[in-house]
Amino acid sequence: MRRATIFTSFLVFAFTTLTLAQDIQPTEVLQVMEKVADWQIDNYEGLYSGHDKPHHPLDWTNGALYVGMVKWAAMADSDKYYEWLKDIGQKHEWQLHRRKYHADDHTVGQLYIDLYRKYQDKQMIEPTKEQFNFIMYHPSLSSLHWKTPYHQDRWNWCDALFMSPPVWAKLYNVTGEKKYLDFMMTEFKATTDFLFDKKESLYYRDESYMGKLDNGTKIFWARGNGWVFAGLVNVMNELDPQSKEYKYFLNIYKKMAAKLLEIQTPEGHWAMSLLGQKFYPTPETSGTAFNVYGLAWGINQGILDKAAYTPAVKKGWNALVGHVTNEGMLGYVQPIGAAPGKAWADKTEVYGTGAFLSAGSEVYKLYGGK
Repeated sequence: MRRATIFTSFLVFAFTTLTLAQDIQPTEVLQVMEKVADWQIDNYEGLYSGHDKPHHPLDWTNGALYVGMVKWAAMADSDKYYEWLKDIGQKHEWQLHRRKYHADDHTVGQLYIDLYRKYQDKQMIEPTKEQFNFIMYHPSLSSLHWKTPYHQDRWNWCDALFMSPPVWAKLYNVTGEKKYLDFMMTEFKATTDFLFDKKESLYYRDESYMGKLDNGTKIFWARGNGWVFAGLVNVMNELDPQSKEYKYFLNIYKKMAAKLLEIQTPEGHWAMSLLGQKFYPTPETSGTAFNVYGLAWGINQGILDKAAYTPAVKKGWNALVGHVTNEGMLGYVQPIGAAPGKAWADKTEVYGTGAFLSAGSEVYKLYGGK
C-alpha cells in the first residue's frame, strides 16, 4: 500500500514537473484560447456559483468575461467574436447595469468603449458618458467604511478597482476629456489609501478583513488582488507613460508584482489566501490568470525584468492550461465570493474565462506572437 502511495505521488510530481517545464508556443496559445473562448460562448447561459438562473448579460461576472473576450476577438482570424459581443451591446441598447454608482455595474462599459474604438459608433458610449457625467456632478458622499449606508456607492472593496476605474480611463482616452481621469484618480487614491497594506504590498478585500488572521496569516484574497493587479494594467494601458497619473499606478504595480513573484507556489498558482499557501493547497485559476496577465504585460512593456519574471509567467500559464478540459472549460475557478475558499476541477465561472483570455493575450506576445 505504501509503495502504491509513493508511486502515485511520484506520478503527480512527474506530471507537474513535465507540465511546468514545457516550452510555450504561440500557436498553442492561440489554440487553447480559441478552445476556451468557444466553449464559453457555447455555455454562456450555464448555471455557475450555485445560481438557479444564468447571470444577467450586463452583470459584472459577464463584464469581466467580455474584458478578456474582446482581447481574444482582436487576435482571432474570424470576426464572429466581435459580432457576438456587439450583439450583446445592441440588445441592451449600450446601457450599463442597474445600479448607477455601484462599480460592479460599470464593468460592461469597458466592452462598449473597446467596441466603439473598432466601429466608431457613438451610440455605443453615449449612455456610459451620460451616467458618468451624472456621477461626477452628483458624487456619492458615502463613507468607505464597510457596511455604512450606501457604502458601495464608492470603491470600498478591492474588486471595484477592476470593474469601474478602467471605464473612466478609457472614456478619458476616447473623449480627451480630463474630467473623467481626474474623478477616477481621486476615488482610486482614496481606496488605495484605505485598503492597501504597505508592508505586504497587497490589498485587503475590504475593511472587514483588516486585523483578522487566517491560520495566523493576514487575509489577502488571491482573486481580490488579481482584480486589482489586472485593473492597474487596464488603466495604465489608457494613459501616457510620461504622465503623473501613469507613474502613480506604476508605483503600485511594481510593488505588487514583486510581492506576487515572491509568493507564487511551486506549481505555478497563487494560493487563495496569498500568504497562507500551506493552508490553501487547492489550485485556483481566476486569481492566477489575472496575475499571469499582469506579469506578462509588465515584461512585454519593458517594466519588469524579463529574466526574473518570465519563469513565473511560464509556470503560471502552464498551470492554467493544465486545468483546461478537452472540451475547453477552465476548471478550478473559485465561485463568487469575497475571501479564500474552495475550488473544484469540474467547476468554472465566466470571469475565470475572461481572466484566462486576458492572460493569453499577453503570454502570446511574450512568446513571439504577432
